[in-house]
This record gives sequence, structure tokens and C-alpha cells, in this order.
Amino acid sequence: MLALARSATVAPPGWSRWLVPPAALAIHLAIGQAYAWSVFKPPLESSLDLSGTASALPFQLAIVMLGLSAAFGGTLVERRGPRWAMLVSTVCFCSGFLVSALGAATGQYWLVVLGYGFIGGIGLGIGYISPVSTLIKWFPDRPGMATGIAIMGFGGGALIASPWSSGLLDALGTDSAGIARTFLVMGLVYAVFMSLGVLLIRVPPDDWRPPGAAPAGSAPRALVTTAQVSARNALRTPQFWCLWVILCMNVTAGIGILEKAAPMIADFFADTATPVSAAAAAGFVGLLSLANMLGRFAWSTTSDLVGRKNIYRLYLGVGALLYLVLATTGDASKPLFVACAAVILSFYGGGFSTAPAYLKDLFGTYQVGAIHGRLLTAWSTAGVLGPLIVNAIADSQHAAGRSGPDLYTTSFFIMIGLLVVGFVANELIRPVHPRHHEPAEPPGHDARQEGAAL
Repeated sequence: MLALARSATVAPPGWSRWLVPPAALAIHLAIGQAYAWSVFKPPLESSLDLSGTASALPFQLAIVMLGLSAAFGGTLVERRGPRWAMLVSTVCFCSGFLVSALGAATGQYWLVVLGYGFIGGIGLGIGYISPVSTLIKWFPDRPGMATGIAIMGFGGGALIASPWSSGLLDALGTDSAGIARTFLVMGLVYAVFMSLGVLLIRVPPDDWRPPGAAPAGSAPRALVTTAQVSARNALRTPQFWCLWVILCMNVTAGIGILEKAAPMIADFFADTATPVSAAAAAGFVGLLSLANMLGRFAWSTTSDLVGRKNIYRLYLGVGALLYLVLATTGDASKPLFVACAAVILSFYGGGFSTAPAYLKDLFGTYQVGAIHGRLLTAWSTAGVLGPLIVNAIADSQHAAGRSGPDLYTTSFFIMIGLLVVGFVANELIRPVHPRHHEPAEPPGHDARQEGAAL
């Protein structure tokens, strides 16, 4: 398969680097469908007689596999190159839909879990990290903007997939046969769409520099290294683990609201003169999804101007203050509640898209994709921690006879504490000690020599 070899993806002279973000978007817009899984929950529950917990299992397993495949497959992605990684993502993600279609058609729900959750989840993880290091190498002058474009696609994928899935179910049926046909159509269409990214992706030549780039040897900005650190050595640095804590705390704070957004706003204002309707609660969820998507591009791009450490001060410090506003104002103002929640979710999205650029600043471009894959285990942890905090406390407060904002005030104060922990971790970050650096000229000048896994 010479077309998949890393050497076959080197861009020819004159290749425009602006063709690379669309290639990355072709993957991320597709795998971002995972955020629209809730569309399938009601028809699966009614057609296959499932509980709400059971119908959530494919999504939960997919997120777990995203973190695991990104962590353990990161070094392989670096060694084989972006085209190979994007193809693996396309095959796994789309075949997951096809296996799920077979499961729905035959009434074998375990096949839906296997297809969408396990096989498709591997496609999610490999696809999520596949373009990261390539984008950073093409845009060393604007890494935050470049990764923000791609990772914005993951946040915005649900805005496309949700109405499309609903439309397919309306047209093809919400019984098991209709769900199977919907899975089949989506798998085939996504295969074509993601293949465009596979064909379009290119890596820059070793000696390539962006137009107008500062000459080699120019003084770097603070915290921006000119050295290179391998994925293996990155795990031995305090900087990596500080970043792990930062991402985990920021994601926990954001996902705590996102996962329970509709019932949360309904509970908050249930005892007021103007309670929130189901339609308004759904609109609130859509607004938060939009804030999540736009934050991934806007804040990450801003980080190129103000620096990664400063932008995380914003995410964590201002995020803590916004949670304090929510905890102390209660149900006094709907616009204030909505505005604070939307900004918190924009910080949640921005934290994801800024992380690869922060890694590049600290560890260089040598194996930044592999390091990013390992960092995403913080997402898997936060995906469990955030909803657990909010749901468990709300359930206990409800059992104690409380209602309204009282269901969530304790959770909000816990989120403030977590964000403060993340803020302190960010302040502790310093340049990586030279003992962790690779030699000036790593063997082969690429990541293929670094084959070690975790």
C-alpha cells in the first residue's frame, strides 16, 4: 500500500497549506456525530425494549474507546503518518455503523454496542488525533488557529448529524428496520465524506517553513521550545502531568453542565413565575453546543496572540468566577444564567483545541500527536467525573426534599474548587528541562524511530 506510506504524503512544491484544515475537518465533522447519539436513544428504547441506561451504553463505550485508542495508538499514528491514521479512522468509524445496522435489523443489541461503541470508538480516537501534528507542522506560526479549526469540527459535528439523523429516522422509520437503514445510510455517506480527507492530507517537506516565518535561531516566546521531546520522555515531565490536571479540571467543569443542561435549567427556574418549557430547555442545549463549537476556534486562535498560559488563566480563573455567579445568584435572572453557562461551555471547547498547541509549545513537534493522545486520558476521566458529581449531588439533594438551585449549588462550589486546582497547575508550568530533550538531530528526522508505546 504505497499510497499510505508516510513518504507518499509529502506535499509537492507549491502545495497550499490551507488545503490541510479542510482535510482535517472532513474527519472531525464526521466523528463529531458522537455528540448526536441522543437522537437514537428514544427509537432504540421503544423498538428494542431498552432502558435509558442501556441505550446510553454505545455512546459511553465509544468515549472510553476514544480515550484508550488515542492514548495507546498515538505513537503508531505518528510513525505511520496522517493518511494511514485517517484511513483507519474511516474504516473503523464507518464499519461501526454497518455492524450497528446489522444489530438493529436482527434485534441483537450487543451488536449495536460492539459496532458503534467498540469499533466506532476506536475510529473516534484515531480520527481525533490523526491530523493534529500535521496541522501544527504546517502552521508553526499559528498552531492554535490550525488545531482550533479541526477540533471545532468535532464540536460542530452534532449540529449536522442531529437534524440529519432525525430526518433519516422520520423518512425511514423509527422501528428496528428503520434504525438499521439509518445506520446503513450514515455509514456509507460518512465513508465517502471522510475519504476526501484521506486523499487530501499532505505533510510538509522536512525543510519547509511558512512564508514570512522568523529565521531559525530567533528568540522564542516564553514557554515556546525550539527543542524536541519524545512521547516517552514527555510522560516523565511534570509539565505533562500539570497539563493533564488542567485539561481534566476544565473538562470536568464544562461537561458537568453540558451533560445535564436541559433538566438543569428546568430545575433552576421551576419554582419561579416563568418556568422553562421543554422547547426552551432544548434551545438552551443547542445554544451551549454552539458556544462549545465556536469557543474551540475563537479562544484557540486568541491563544496564538496572548499565549497558551494566559488563555488557560482565562478558562480556569474566569470560569471559576462564573460558577461563583451561578452559585450565588440562583434563579434571580435567566439571561445571566444562560450567559454564564454559555461562556463556561466556550471555555470547555477552547480547552480542547488549545491543548495541542500548548503541547507543541512545551514539547516541540517531534511526537506531539502521540503526546496529545496520552493527554486525552484526562478527557476520559473527566467524562466520568463531571456527570457523576452533578448527578449524584442533585439526586441526594432531591432525596432530602430540596428543589430549584439548591439541587446544584454544592456541585457548583465543587467545580470552583476543581478550576482553582487547574489554575494552580497552570501556574506551575515552566519550560521542560533539557535532560528530556531529544538530540539535536533525531535519528531519521521523524517519529518513526520512536516506536515505544505507553
